[in-house]
Amino acid sequence: MYKIAGHTMGTPDLTVLQAIEMFGRIGLEGAEIVVQDDYGCGIPYNASWEFLRQIKETAEKAGVEIVCLTPYYSRYNNLDDMVRQETIAGLKRVVDYAQYLGAQYIRIYGGEFFPGETDPDGQKRQRLVAAMRECGDYAGERGVKLAIENHFNTMNVTAEQLADTLEEINHPCVGALYDQPNLIFMGAEDCDKAVKLLGGKILHVHAKDLRFKEQEVKFAASSVSHPTDGERNVVSMVIGEGIAPWPQIIKNLQSVGYEGWLSLEYERRWYPQQLPDASIGMKRSAEYLRNL
Repeated sequence: MYKIAGHTMGTPDLTVLQAIEMFGRIGLEGAEIVVQDDYGCGIPYNASWEFLRQIKETAEKAGVEIVCLTPYYSRYNNLDDMVRQETIAGLKRVVDYAQYLGAQYIRIYGGEFFPGETDPDGQKRQRLVAAMRECGDYAGERGVKLAIENHFNTMNVTAEQLADTLEEINHPCVGALYDQPNLIFMGAEDCDKAVKLLGGKILHVHAKDLRFKEQEVKFAASSVSHPTDGERNVVSMVIGEGIAPWPQIIKNLQSVGYEGWLSLEYERRWYPQQLPDASIGMKRSAEYLRNL
């Protein structure tokens, strides 16, 4: 049975410490924590070690493992050397946080790349690959791995793109964060093809659910992190109440030997009107997944 983590994206009305305690109360074994300024249920980019100590002690007391840190850096492929190096330096700082907290993984946006953007000479991809190799070395020395997510507005929207990127990076500490619902609303691969493409490269899995809006909405997003509700072609759902084929996803993950975590990427931070409180919706989601 896979262990299940709560994601602090789902708890915008709580502090990080309160969210970890709540995860423990509803029976979740782990936590994935946002790293971003100006979010009350996250770790600031320049966090104090005292705050990190409080997080670590709270997690230990709650019996919750800190599994993954999720920063919002994305400009690893930027052609401006100063911008790119600032991004790399920020990620390395998060690696240090992960090492201290005992987190195994860091979620990575695989290079900022908006629709209509081009990379005719491959320079942006080259910079992404070089940045991931450099950061992979840094992470590996500290017992941490980097998990690149298949995500809109990056250079790795589809499973095929992510698999190709990882093959080129070719680093033991850089792998995939597999998110099938992201593929669903982007019209990319189904779960059979996606898991086959990513196979043993999968380090971490985001679990969520969705349904398409009744009206015709063309997907677009003006940021890397999330589309506004008006840009979005889907509605967030409690897992098991939407269209994501979780029975088949689980079966496919088992078939490729995945033994990691399922992290409940409960999108209440962005779409609070669509989801019940995390203490209710995350608990129902976890129960559904365990029953599979």
